[in-house]
Amino acid sequence: MSYWTAPAGLFIGYGEPAHADTLAKLHAQGFYRGWPHEDFEAYLADPLQTPSYVALDNRRTPRGFAMLRIAGDECELLTIAVDKKLRGKGIGRALLAAAFADLRMTPVRSMFLEVDETNLGAIKLYKNMGFAEIATRKGYYSKPDGSAATALVMRANLG
Repeated sequence: MSYWTAPAGLFIGYGEPAHADTLAKLHAQGFYRGWPHEDFEAYLADPLQTPSYVALDNRRTPRGFAMLRIAGDECELLTIAVDKKLRGKGIGRALLAAAFADLRMTPVRSMFLEVDETNLGAIKLYKNMGFAEIATRKGYYSKPDGSAATALVMRANLG
């Protein structure tokens, strides 16, 4: 089992099925359409295809996570979320760094993601982590007011 250090006294480990409820709650804090507990259970039950990296406090309570899907030599960042009380402290960066370090020991050579073009904080993080914009998807995200937002598709090389 690997562990990585993270800011705010947290450490990063692998997601487990027991984390599903907490991850669903963290996800709902940051996204208009949060995913149900059952989706997290299913993803966490298959760590080879959908590895998850979880920032844990000293009680082993998840305070943030990054969830991936692996397909051959590529992977997708399915979602990433940090407890709203801890945002801006570098936890998202630490989660991505742990995922990158782990993935470099696998055949995976690139990571893709979609991000709302108005999420400037996330875009800055991704660019600082080596992601570059490669495409857009108009109308990809639903907004609470019924409108749709464009997603930027970004890619990072892992080695």
